[in-house]
Amino acid sequence: MSSDWEWMRALVQGHWRRVYNYVFRVVLDRSRADRYSEDVFVRVSEVLRPPVADSPKAEEVLVLRVATSLLEERLPRQPELNFDILDETLRSDATRTDVVRSLSDPQRDLLLWELKQGCMTAVINCLPPGEREAFVLATILKLSEDDAAAALDINPAAYRVRLSRARKKIGDYLAPRCEHVNPQNPCRCPARVGIAISKGFIPPAGEISLRKNVPAYGRYGVGPGGEDIALRDVNGVYGNLPDPDPPEELLARLLARFSGEKS
Repeated sequence: MSSDWEWMRALVQGHWRRVYNYVFRVVLDRSRADRYSEDVFVRVSEVLRPPVADSPKAEEVLVLRVATSLLEERLPRQPELNFDILDETLRSDATRTDVVRSLSDPQRDLLLWELKQGCMTAVINCLPPGEREAFVLATILKLSEDDAAAALDINPAAYRVRLSRARKKIGDYLAPRCEHVNPQNPCRCPARVGIAISKGFIPPAGEISLRKNVPAYGRYGVGPGGEDIALRDVNGVYGNLPDPDPPEELLARLLARFSGEKS
């Protein structure tokens, strides 16, 4: 194999999961996340040259900057989802606990995690794209302020403004609703699963999960050893979401694209 594309194959293998996580959280669509993630690396191959950076972290920031540029080209300026639509989808109908009670533990845990993942990602998607990206980089990917600002290609002060706005909007929405922020809140995942399935918000039991290895579901979250942990704030809720499993076909396509057959 020619060595011309070895740097890109190494770049893909080092960063494809993080890129997919970022893109999925920002677009809330698995098909688009798959397609856009592939496009990110194609663009990386066009605009970067080896050696890309002097450390894996610096390399990641450059790749995420390319991802941000591509997302900002393709996303509408205004969010495609808003908090009213989200409430109408999940919270307008009477609750249904029969669906969860009728399931076995593995199916129950899978659907509850699908709902938590889907709902929390949908909340992010109610934000304008710039605020959405800042929140994902800070809270889910856990980049430092300087790295996140560099990935967005803005100065740290502008990044702080975006992040502050995003956190306030998400906090204002979840604080009076979500059981994961406050156990006294009325919106509880087990009561919403039936509604979410009927409206196509999450797939029925038996379909592919966002995450193959689903931990036991806890009302407040799950710690490293499987124990319940209280998540009383937005950062805690989002910081403990498991990473999505990107489709293995994405990695295969990328490695085949940069196989070295042509440069």
